[in-house]
Amino acid sequence: MPGELVLITGVNGYIGAVVAKHFLDHGYSVRGTVRKVASAKELMDSPLKEFVDVGKFGVVEVPDITGDGAFDEAVKGVTAILHLASPVSMDFKDPVPIIYAAINGTKTILNSALACAGSQLKTVIVMSSIAAVKSSHPPPYSFTEEDWNDFAEDMCREQKTETPGPAIYIASKTAGERVFWEFQSERQPPFMMASVNPVFVIGPPLVAPKTAYAVGGTIQSIYQVFAGASNILPSSTVPQAVDVRDVAQLLRYAVEHPHETNGERYIASSSINHPQAVADILREEWKSDVKALERIAVGKPGEGYSMDYQSVDEQGGYYIDSSKARKLLEGGQWIRYKQSVIDTAMMFIGLV
Repeated sequence: MPGELVLITGVNGYIGAVVAKHFLDHGYSVRGTVRKVASAKELMDSPLKEFVDVGKFGVVEVPDITGDGAFDEAVKGVTAILHLASPVSMDFKDPVPIIYAAINGTKTILNSALACAGSQLKTVIVMSSIAAVKSSHPPPYSFTEEDWNDFAEDMCREQKTETPGPAIYIASKTAGERVFWEFQSERQPPFMMASVNPVFVIGPPLVAPKTAYAVGGTIQSIYQVFAGASNILPSSTVPQAVDVRDVAQLLRYAVEHPHETNGERYIASSSINHPQAVADILREEWKSDVKALERIAVGKPGEGYSMDYQSVDEQGGYYIDSSKARKLLEGGQWIRYKQSVIDTAMMFIGLV
């Protein structure tokens, strides 16, 4: 509840920073973990400075999240833990260190939570992914929280360093979340546990990127269209999207309702993310800006996606049911896709 101390691992990441600001805005104190304190300097010097100045926000250095006891000090005195730190890339080459980091990073923080946090700890929430949900079930099919990925880990064991990068990422998220639930089943901790499994996360970062290189991976597609990319064909294997601010709200709901959310997974997915839709939205929003209209590709307006942003031609008979999580949001509605795209693009104005 407001006034309590929440621990957020990976607080300097795209999602972590937005989540931290969300909790701070709602009256919480936040302790974040980072690999190096210097990596949080931008957060502490600018968007979160007012909270730093009054002692509501601070960071601790955890260089290696897989080391025994790595989080022993960080967890002390907190009432909730949001474990967001995890390897993220679609270009991984070797599954072994990535899966190791996902598994042992989860084990380490749970062990620290159980041994060192204190009796005031109410809940631990892990940021998993839709990657841990989507299976090889043939279409047509609608994925729910009951589903689990059933192929990526086997692929990594069989193909080893020949495994495609996306499959390594999927395997790591699946393995990390499985360990999370195994811990609850085997150790029966006194604190509650839940997971949030988002799809492609978009929405405005807390800190506007200063270079194109600094633009986060999940919002690269919006930046590229806004910056003038001529190729606006879909490239993501996950067409669904959700706003990062909705993810933050789901995490806060779980923190504030630990008994209700205990043992539950929540899929966060609100709409379809399609480059042509992005182009159409941005051209409409910047229609009075001649330079923007010259820069943003026209493509084939209206093609490839539905006008309610709920389906795309490339969906392939697969759907995602996120109704369980939507019911937890204030007003029971996700942030509109159009608003997410515009708000994200606003953060790139200084780059184009």
